[in-house]
Amino acid sequence: MCTLGFQGKGYSKVFVDNYATIVSQLNSDPDTLIEVVSHLDNICQACPHQTKNDLCNSQAKIEKLDAVHQKILGLVVGQVISWRQAKKRITDRMSVSKFHSACEGCEWKGLGVCETALKNLIK
Repeated sequence: MCTLGFQGKGYSKVFVDNYATIVSQLNSDPDTLIEVVSHLDNICQACPHQTKNDLCNSQAKIEKLDAVHQKILGLVVGQVISWRQAKKRITDRMSVSKFHSACEGCEWKGLGVCETALKNLIK
């Protein structure tokens, strides 16, 4: 979901550059495989909000957000799907009302870019 709404903003230049590279790869090759993980992923690895033991400073909040998204999208840790399949799952299983519930507490939600991206995908 976050990748749909990515707008080149973030916590630091290193984070934004890393995430932009990932988004570019996914958009240029929708068959790129994505693994569902329960630890810091390739996006998080460049975030300045990591602790020394590879956790997020907001770990409890992130785990809650991840769990709700996994439930709505029918994903489990260790599962591997393509970006194309991920977008199809989002289209099939995520509604705007579910988005508002699933993303409650995310500081980026208020910007509206994720909701707009979801609406555009669902169209």
